[in-house]
This record gives sequence, structure tokens and C-alpha cells, in this order.
Amino acid sequence: MSAVLRPLVSATGLLLVYYLLPFDKGFTGATALGLALGLTGVLLLFIRQSRSIAESSRPRLRAVEMLATVMPLFLLLFAAAYYLLERKEPGNFNVHLNRTASLYFTLTVFTTVGFGDIVALSDTARILTMVQMAADLLVLGVAAKVVVGKVQAGLRRRDPGSGPPAHGGARDDGGS
Repeated sequence: MSAVLRPLVSATGLLLVYYLLPFDKGFTGATALGLALGLTGVLLLFIRQSRSIAESSRPRLRAVEMLATVMPLFLLLFAAAYYLLERKEPGNFNVHLNRTASLYFTLTVFTTVGFGDIVALSDTARILTMVQMAADLLVLGVAAKVVVGKVQAGLRRRDPGSGPPAHGGARDDGGS
């Protein structure tokens, strides 16, 4: 499969699963546990996949492939939780959330756009949204640093002369 198609197929497949899974029950303790386990799975997948970036002959492409799987999975877990929360007890949000609205709300929270057209009203919905906000910050900060570092390590491994100067190189701290 083409290197360009693989990330697209991965993200599209995850989106199809989100729309096709039979979410028959509302948000329960099992749902909260499922979200926690799902996020743990995303973390483990991220760790496993990020290790393969540095070892890849094409680390940039490998990073894109990894992000095309990990990011949609992360976001779809929250979208499913919002959908199930609203399904169990309508009124957790100011509008009814179907699957698309749940995904839309998840993305507006993730991107910090926050249009305000969908608002969490119940304490449960607000807590879940705050959990997503905190997780988003971790994903955006920590994950970005890890992925960039792994890509750089992979590029150095592939082309050892491309890395930063070794000890004894030019100083950039203003010293002599």
C-alpha cells in the first residue's frame, strides 16, 4: 500500500468503526472504565509506535503513520464517551449530541477553538470535558516533543553526519 494511503486508510477505518459500532447503552461506570482502558491503550500504542519511528528508514513518514492512528483513536474515544453520556441522560449538553455532534464537540475542545455552540451543562459532562482538556495538553505537548525527538533520532541514525555538533563544537551561549 502506498505510503500516502496508509495513514488515510488508518484514520478512515477508525472513523468508520466509530460510526458503525453499536453504542446501545448509555454512559455507565463500565464506559468510564472503558475510556480509561482505551486511553491507556492509546498510550501503550503511542509508546510502541514511537519506538519504531527512530528505527525506521523513513522516520518522518513513520511518524505521520503513527499519528494517523493514535490521534483519531484518542479523539474518537472521547467522542464516543460524549455520545454515550448524552444518550444515557439527554441534557448533559445544551444540544442533543448524535455521533457527528459528539465528534465535532471533541474536535472543538481538542483544537481549543470552543465555538460555544455546544456546551457541557452537567457536572459529569464538565468533568469529562476537563479530562479531555488535560489529556489534550499532554498529547499536544509531550507527544509532539516525543515524536519530533524520535524523528530526529531516526534521521541521525540514517545519516550520522546530520546531527548537532558533538562536544567541542561551536558554542552558541555567547561564551568565548
